[in-house]
This record gives sequence, structure tokens and C-alpha cells, in this order.
Amino acid sequence: MSSGTGGDQGKNARIDCDDHFSEAHKDPLIGFLHKLIRQTVRILAVLMAFVILWGIGDVVYVLYQKLSTPPYFLLNINDIFATFGAFLAVLIAIEIFVNITLYLRDDVIHVKLVIATALMAISRKVIVLDYSTVEPGYVYATGVTVLALGITYWLVAGRARS
Repeated sequence: MSSGTGGDQGKNARIDCDDHFSEAHKDPLIGFLHKLIRQTVRILAVLMAFVILWGIGDVVYVLYQKLSTPPYFLLNINDIFATFGAFLAVLIAIEIFVNITLYLRDDVIHVKLVIATALMAISRKVIVLDYSTVEPGYVYATGVTVLALGITYWLVAGRARS
């Protein structure tokens, strides 16, 4: 945030704040469109909440289905990975919900949130990946993607702290 002495210097020094959806715009049309976009983001947040609830229901259904078939109350390794995948999908949906709601705030750096969500999604992919069926090039590309996202997150998070 700004520690300026006031006036225009304070406005120009405000680099951590992103007011791209601010309703207070000098052009009335742009102000109206920003308000419309903010309402659209609210609708997306409600829809994502429904997706999260649906995902939780799916996790419960998958667990019930796996545990109620013979041998009862036992999960094989594939069932465990499928369950992990379903859990992580819900967690990713929750992260996306957080991203959606934080888009309504002007004091948050959105890039860090998007990178964190991408890192969580690719991590889910790594956890549930069946290494016996994929090509080595795919595994290497996934590793490079994880490394690149990790470094990017570290750089962005480091910049936000300083």
C-alpha cells in the first residue's frame, strides 16, 4: 500500500492495489460495465458453491459405492486414488471459489491466487497420475510445469512480502 504524503503521489504509489472492477470510474458507461461484471462474478460464486456441494455429494457417493461392494469396507489402491482425486477436485473447486470471491476485492493481487490454484490442480494431476500408462515425455513435461509454477509462486509471493 501507499505511504505517500497525499495528493497524486499517494495514488501513483499504490502498486499493490488493483481497481480494475471499481464502480467509481469517471466514464459512466465503464462504471456501469464494472458494476455488471461485479454482479456476474457474484453469480459465478453462487454457481461455484453449488459445484462444491455437488462435488461433496459425489465424494460421499463414490465412497459409499466403493465401501458397500464386496469385499465390504475395503478399498484397493485404485479406489484410494479415485477417492483422493475426488477430494482434491473439491479442494480445487474451493480454491476457485476463493479466487472468484477475491476478484471482488480491489486490495488483492490476483496473480498469486491464480498461480496457487494452478499449482494445486497440477499437483492433483501428479498425485492421481497412472505412471504405467503415460509416456515419459508427459511425466517430464508435468514435472517442468510443476517446477515453473513453483518458482513463479515463490517469486510472486516473495514480491508480495517485500
